[in-house]
Amino acid sequence: MTRHEAPETGWRGSPEGWLEAAYEALIEGGIDAVKILPLANRLKLSRTSFYWFFKDREALLSALADRWDECTTAPLTAAATAYAETEAEALLNVIGCFLPPDGFDSRLEFAVRAWALQDAGIMARIRQADVARLTALRDMLARWGHDPQDADVRARTIYLVQIGYISMQVQEPLADRMSRIPTYVEIYSGGCRPQPRELARFHARHGYAAQASGSGP
Repeated sequence: MTRHEAPETGWRGSPEGWLEAAYEALIEGGIDAVKILPLANRLKLSRTSFYWFFKDREALLSALADRWDECTTAPLTAAATAYAETEAEALLNVIGCFLPPDGFDSRLEFAVRAWALQDAGIMARIRQADVARLTALRDMLARWGHDPQDADVRARTIYLVQIGYISMQVQEPLADRMSRIPTYVEIYSGGCRPQPRELARFHARHGYAAQASGSGP
């Protein structure tokens, strides 16, 4: 044990705890910050405790990549297949999954795309995820009557706008974003604009009315 390590104790943490620490380190400092000793120090555990749960750093990174998939691709594809009475409502489902704090983990997406610039394996996973996400959006639009070419272009428009938000790390008041969403829906669909009742349900799901009145979280 080096002088930088915490002393060995009976408590070794948990796989979830180590993974959460890795997640936080990735978000805050990039992939180079995800190293065993700094994570042990963050958790106030010994370095050897790590090996009770993971074979090595690569095993931890693999688990971190799996968490990224579960927190990004999974909620987006779920939103694209969620029940909707109208095309406008289907698009609101998709847009809503990108609104914090629930659904698509935009901070993790940004960090993993940066990680991929130095890891070919992660870049390959991102390419696979891009295909899966676009396919889900394309299929959703096809279910609402768009022909294949039209569905493909509209799916790309939806997806690239959202990834652009993430890549540019856009920060805007929720009220501003909400005010634009009906027009986004109209553009993405080619003319369908959400009805007041659809927007009311959408706002309620995302706590918008409560936040606007100053009583939200």
